[in-house]
Amino acid sequence: MDGRVVLVTGATNGIGLETARELVRRGAQVTIMGRDPERTARVARDIGAAGTLTADLSDLSQVRRAAAEFAARSQRLDVLVNNAGALFTTRQETREGIEMTWALNHLAPFLLTRELRPLLHAGTAPRVVTVSSGAHAMGHLRVDDPEFRRGYSGWAAYAHSKLANILFTRELARRDPWLTANALHPGVVASGFGGHQGGLFSALYRVIDAFSLTPVEGAQTTIHLAADPVTVSGRYFVKSREAAPAPQALDDGAALRLWQLSEAQVNEVLGETVVGG
Repeated sequence: MDGRVVLVTGATNGIGLETARELVRRGAQVTIMGRDPERTARVARDIGAAGTLTADLSDLSQVRRAAAEFAARSQRLDVLVNNAGALFTTRQETREGIEMTWALNHLAPFLLTRELRPLLHAGTAPRVVTVSSGAHAMGHLRVDDPEFRRGYSGWAAYAHSKLANILFTRELARRDPWLTANALHPGVVASGFGGHQGGLFSALYRVIDAFSLTPVEGAQTTIHLAADPVTVSGRYFVKSREAAPAPQALDDGAALRLWQLSEAQVNEVLGETVVGG
């Protein structure tokens, strides 16, 4: 990883932090992205990161701004790690009017990858690594209602977004064969995920965390896909090995429909013409 330019989202705690820390240790020039400027700067100092970006990735205008800031600093990007994500027990909408889970877990990595595509094209053996989840197996693509305006369930919306991560990865690999794009399930990790919800949900996650992988253990598959020799693209990995995702994650027609839907949504929110390809 010596000298490789890397960007990791959601890198101020959990598996994102451990991924960034290890890639720095291996010699990469890592920029970390987080929401809180002070915390992001502190983490960057602690792990020796090359730089920071601050953005609320649920806000697509901030995603685009962060990508532009990164492009102003660097002429290339070798590895993009789409790690940031969350689960919301109640339906919430962003400032731009998008359901929070869909905006943060899917549209943000879709847009960030698209905006950074020229830098990835300039990179050396470029890679895009997207953190999905085994929860994708409980999701079914809802092209007609991706934001769960009807019958919202926090877990169903999360599973849907994690399915979208894998379908996005497959379509990205098909469209851009010059890069390596893979998705992964990190395992059940004790990273405080879900702890911000409050009430019984947070209490349940504290119990789950007691029996979960550590963030260091959970980051290993992400690190493997970012740094180790990988010869396949458009695939799904568990425990650093290729695994078969649920059947609905192998539907290339659904992957194309998702891509078209995502472009249309991003275009509507940002008020610009999005060119596919």
